[in-house]
Amino acid sequence: MIEVIPPIEREPRLLAAGLPPDGVRCFVESLQSSPTRASASSNPGAVSFEPDLSAAQRVCEVGRGLLQALPLRSTRTGDELRAGNTIVHLLADTTWKFFRNHAGEVYRELTNDGASPMRIEQLAIQAAGRLPGLLPTAADLAGERELFQKDKDGLEISQGLFFSQILSDPILGHHLIKSLLLPRAESLELLNAFKRERRLDLGTVQVEAKGNAGYIYFNNSAYLNAEDDSTFLPLEIAADLILLHPDLQVGVLRGGYVDHPRYAGKRVFSAGANLTQIYNGQFSYLQYLIRDMGFAHKMYRGVLSPDQIGGLVEPNDEPEQTLEKPWIAAVESFAIGGGCQLLLVVDYVVAEAGSYFSLPARKEGIIPAAANLRLARFVGERLAREAILFDRIFYVDDPESRGLVNEVVPRSEIDAAIERCVTGVVGSGLVSAGANRKAMRVRTEPLDLFRRYMATYAYQQVFCHLSEQLIRNLERHWIGRQRSVA
Repeated sequence: MIEVIPPIEREPRLLAAGLPPDGVRCFVESLQSSPTRASASSNPGAVSFEPDLSAAQRVCEVGRGLLQALPLRSTRTGDELRAGNTIVHLLADTTWKFFRNHAGEVYRELTNDGASPMRIEQLAIQAAGRLPGLLPTAADLAGERELFQKDKDGLEISQGLFFSQILSDPILGHHLIKSLLLPRAESLELLNAFKRERRLDLGTVQVEAKGNAGYIYFNNSAYLNAEDDSTFLPLEIAADLILLHPDLQVGVLRGGYVDHPRYAGKRVFSAGANLTQIYNGQFSYLQYLIRDMGFAHKMYRGVLSPDQIGGLVEPNDEPEQTLEKPWIAAVESFAIGGGCQLLLVVDYVVAEAGSYFSLPARKEGIIPAAANLRLARFVGERLAREAILFDRIFYVDDPESRGLVNEVVPRSEIDAAIERCVTGVVGSGLVSAGANRKAMRVRTEPLDLFRRYMATYAYQQVFCHLSEQLIRNLERHWIGRQRSVA
């Protein structure tokens, strides 16, 4: 979260790092004219947009100039690190105050008062054009992608603050969430081909129609079917295709065969977030939001058609109008991190005997998506805290895992178990399955609860993603282990 730095400490911290006194003085003076945070009851019209934008841009321009005068983050001395962190948090404070006052205006303008819904990635680009200097452009992010994660100075933080503010507003947040439940344009373009061919290779994901069931196979074989920037788009497309296909009544998630010698000839469900890509700076922050408001949320809540979103209106308690289908997950070997998170949105889990689930959030240094919201419903609050904060592993054969898995079978019986589950779901009827899922969510996770969670998640995750602790955790628990194995 944003560190509060008293005005009296700002200049000394920066000068101690050897930064030019004139630049430091200019930065400190620009902070004095930056936007102040409006209260929730303030009249937005009473706060002037353009002067606030100009003042915030000046802070960001001077602050970024000072950051560029410092060595790469991983090579800085103690004083230089402290100065860099001070600048990053002062920039974050400035942009947060601006977004607190004006993010809603920007969202309404860019979406034409909600008549033109946008996905997060589209909105991020459009908002960067509307707020130059405050939000990173595609070119800015491409340049930073050349850096290791340990050398990044928080360019993506403003994205987290912007989307957190949008999600904090009930009207705007509901609209954004529903916008992410629309089928992707790519999915609509591929739907006829999927109906015709019944199988599509999407690269790191494969999708197949078999009888009345649609199968999604994780296919990031070089990384134990981990999720990264190469998987989020095809995963969501695959989910869309299954949900939109009129002849499919159930979806199945299953891992593909992997390249790792330890699992030769075996399927692996998912290793979660691709930690190697995170460490190498190749894992973009926005993918956290896109994945959990897109692919994972569509499995949990279904898809919407554009006419079911409407404009920016006060949320009400009308029944959800999503097109949804039940989902089955077949876990082989393990479901780690993001893989385990997906088990919390499916309806039935078949697991290979001897496999396990885990949420190594503490070792990774990030928030395990919406698991903090959902896991306790399956295993209880105490075990959920143990899993997330103390690295509890759930072996499928243990009694404590009963809340996460419905059926445990030997590897040789997985295929038969999946077919049996599919037959059972298809026999119950698609209409009643969707109706019952909607009825269950009224108690377990109404849309507004998800919105409020994602507002917190968007804010907190961006600081975790760019923290020094994340790098230390990865080097201690993952990268170091990889090197020792090599």
